[in-house]
Amino acid sequence: MTSPESNLRKAVKAVALFEALKGLAALLGLLGLLSLLHHDLHRFVIELIGHFGMSPHSHYPELLVNAVDKLIGTPAHTIVLLGCAYIAMRWIEAWGLWHDKLWGEWLGALSSGIYVPLEVRHIMLAPHWQGVAVLTLNLVLIAVLLWRIRDRRQSRTGAQSNFTRGSTHT
Repeated sequence: MTSPESNLRKAVKAVALFEALKGLAALLGLLGLLSLLHHDLHRFVIELIGHFGMSPHSHYPELLVNAVDKLIGTPAHTIVLLGCAYIAMRWIEAWGLWHDKLWGEWLGALSSGIYVPLEVRHIMLAPHWQGVAVLTLNLVLIAVLLWRIRDRRQSRTGAQSNFTRGSTHT
């Protein structure tokens, strides 16, 4: 039978893998985006939307077209810099979590917590099951990491009190 501590450690390792995969997905997305830099992205997206039989004026396709139009106006070095920073953050966090580092748990909880207000706002403006699923997953990740931080603190204070009790008997 596994202890709650080892189950929590497995959960943190699963979070580490998830964060590493997010970094890998961001890297692949950045490379894909860079490969399209010298193409007409606006036309490409309009054709892609049409290929799926959707109207570029319906809600989600229009959001995609608007995002691509904003992206076209962004300098390539800015996109690369932001993409690399995001990738590095995810991989550093994943390394810290995998190697049972307290700073990795704090980094993970804080970097996931930043998105919660945005996700709640999105759900309030456009309620949909996908938004609720993303928010729920994010809250679970934060809970796992905060639980691990709490367990570390409790075991540290328990060890200190055992040390203190042991030293008074000598």
